[in-house]
Amino acid sequence: MIAISKLSKAFTLHNQGSAVISVMQGAALSVAPGECVGLVGKSGAGKSTLMRMVYGNYLSDAGAIRVGTLDVARAAPRAIIRLRRETLGYVSQFLRVVPRVPTLDVVAEPLLQLGVDAGVARLRAADLLARLNIPERLWALSPTTFSGGEQQRVNIARGFAHTYPVMLLDEPTASLDAANREVVLSIILEAKARGAAILGIFHDEEARARVCDRLVDVTAFTPQVPA
Repeated sequence: MIAISKLSKAFTLHNQGSAVISVMQGAALSVAPGECVGLVGKSGAGKSTLMRMVYGNYLSDAGAIRVGTLDVARAAPRAIIRLRRETLGYVSQFLRVVPRVPTLDVVAEPLLQLGVDAGVARLRAADLLARLNIPERLWALSPTTFSGGEQQRVNIARGFAHTYPVMLLDEPTASLDAANREVVLSIILEAKARGAAILGIFHDEEARARVCDRLVDVTAFTPQVPA
């Protein structure tokens, strides 16, 4: 479901004399349906950059990023928006939502955008929120008022509301207590069991061992600086 080949990326630092920093060169990896691949490597090696290129937030300089049949590296913005709505889910570390929207609707939104009946969408949202231990009394409130841990769990519920065939997970268990960490890991394993292809960053080594089928060290894609 994900196939990356010959992928390269450099950033131009316009506030530093337009210096060009090459952060990735010749990256290649694949993720099959039902497989979870973990990205590892030292801080700054390019894990988040790679994920953002797969999601279409960063443009690549060369190479291909196939998600299903779409090459994200060359796709039009409209095609990427459709891919995100139907096929490619992304659970980031931070919850970004419109203020004053109730938590239940924040979680249900990915289903509502697909035309799912509002009642059905909210039932799915309620099930995930309850499972992730978000008290029902909070569901009518905006999650912008919640604690960091509660916001993270709302973000996870929103990310798993639709059964995306492909998912990107950026530190989904960071800062969670043991009980909620177990819930999140079980949700990830269920997504794998239904055939989702998952690419993730897991700094939690135990969590990584539980859900990842194999690891890819992105340091191998870091351009070598001449001595």
